[in-house]
Amino acid sequence: MKKDIDIPKVKDVYVAAVFELNEDYNTHDWNIYIINANNTPIETVLVIAQGYTENKMTAAMRKTVKIIPAKGFAKIEYIDQSVFGLDNFFTITYFLENKMYDKRFEFPRNTIREDEMATIPVMPQKGILAL
Repeated sequence: MKKDIDIPKVKDVYVAAVFELNEDYNTHDWNIYIINANNTPIETVLVIAQGYTENKMTAAMRKTVKIIPAKGFAKIEYIDQSVFGLDNFFTITYFLENKMYDKRFEFPRNTIREDEMATIPVMPQKGILAL
């Protein structure tokens, strides 16, 4: 039965940590974004985020984004530096052209750092892509 299920491979969808100015508080904060580098919008984007180590686990955060346009992005959440010592994962499920896609993206512990920022797809800011 499992061999009959078609699970398409996720392409051109990314999760990134971006260090940016928070104009309300005049601070620089890390935020998590979903990036859609496809030429087609992705729809009904479901996100589950959680951090963990061998001894700890954060509460799961769940969010839905109705649509992310082609070559677009959406902010998912602020991520506090206190959880950078955890392995942080983001499970993303979405629909593209009436097919469901699913992938788990992960930021291994201590990989979200300013000195690791690089160019990321679609967005003008630099950031760190999840694995």
